[in-house]
Amino acid sequence: MGKMNYIEQMDEWKASFGDVHYETRVRFCETDMFGHLNNTVPFIYFETARIRFFQQLGFMSDWANPLNEAMPVVADLQCDFIRQVFFDETLKVHVKVHKLGNSSVDLHYMVTNREKELCLTGRGTMVQLSKKTGKTILWTEEMKQRLLSVQ
Repeated sequence: MGKMNYIEQMDEWKASFGDVHYETRVRFCETDMFGHLNNTVPFIYFETARIRFFQQLGFMSDWANPLNEAMPVVADLQCDFIRQVFFDETLKVHVKVHKLGNSSVDLHYMVTNREKELCLTGRGTMVQLSKKTGKTILWTEEMKQRLLSVQ
């Protein structure tokens, strides 16, 4: 396993994830002709974890409201493949806030198998933008508190 530039100390990083996660089972359609997880699928797992995370914080219903000006946008997304994953494996997808900016949040992802072995790591930046102008919208103090409360 190579060193990921967004992880300084692996054991501390793994231990820093709280209870925010979901479980998924690798479907046959998510595998490639070699029988292992297709390299595009982890990004779907990250998206699902991110949506559930923002739902837990109460942000998704606000963003989905057509009268609300703010929306979240993925600015960048990265995945590192640590261990091969195969059809019908059960995975636990964790998400956490790594760094909070004025209108952005850097999220980290950790995917483990049933044996608690690390399979995938990832990170990505989400930015809150205006639906009308496309310019950034600052987090409110309440949003910042919610984001920081789940670390």
